[in-house]
Amino acid sequence: MELKKLIVFGIIVVLFSLIITFLVRFARAAEVIDRADLAWLDRALIAHRGLHDENKTVPENSIPAFRGAVEKGFIIELDVAMTKDKKLVVYHDKKLRRGLGLEQYLHELTYEELSQYKIFGSAETIPLFRDVLALVGGRVPLLVEIKNEGKVGEMESLLYEELKGYQGEYAIQAFNPFTLGWFRKNAPEVIRGQLSGSFTVSDYEVEYAGTTRLPGYQKFLLENLLLNFTSRPHFIAYEVNHATNARLRSLRKLGVPLLGWTIKEKAEYEKAKGKFDNLIMDPVISEITGGLPQ
Repeated sequence: MELKKLIVFGIIVVLFSLIITFLVRFARAAEVIDRADLAWLDRALIAHRGLHDENKTVPENSIPAFRGAVEKGFIIELDVAMTKDKKLVVYHDKKLRRGLGLEQYLHELTYEELSQYKIFGSAETIPLFRDVLALVGGRVPLLVEIKNEGKVGEMESLLYEELKGYQGEYAIQAFNPFTLGWFRKNAPEVIRGQLSGSFTVSDYEVEYAGTTRLPGYQKFLLENLLLNFTSRPHFIAYEVNHATNARLRSLRKLGVPLLGWTIKEKAEYEKAKGKFDNLIMDPVISEITGGLPQ
């Protein structure tokens, strides 16, 4: 009798393990498409928020930063947010303290109000997304990060409308899997990438940029890509400093291109360059390449 109980218990454990494995694989699965459609993703290194100089004279996410990246042939990564009056602008932070010195949030101001302020003490203002599209004009690919932590639909629809007529290679990416899920349903032809990482947020990021601290269960789900069943991404962009060898092996099993973000020092580049298909890089990109893509 005891032997029979042990056998039954063993069968239950095996079945339970198989079910859990199946569910996890289903939840994390990506959408594999023809690699030819993604060939541009590793054509050149990716300039994080354009080719800036850590906001000394050329601010991040500014027209000069994007112009510099185009001139050097880098892929451009940029951030898109929405103002109070539903204008799409290129800016990273939710809160305006770090970039504009204001104790307000971007969504609380209209574009006209935002335009009264210079970013990072420069001569530049926050650009409209459509103006950046016009500047780049398809000369280099774009990696468009959508900054939406709220209700999905309105912002994504507006962004899709602006991209419809764009003649150039681009992909969208987001930390929010529901944003990608909107594109999966309404614009499946748009290449989409799931951003992920540790979701660790510093006090500075909270105070100056308004970055959200997620509860533990959300961090667990997003860190482990367990909401991919919503987004079904065509590629993954993962935090370099959180990508252990075991995690990299797990990510590779998804069968889609893997990008790493964000390289800030040359030592990080040397350590990461063979582990990812491409890297999203801050100003060190110029130091490493001599200003030329490689």
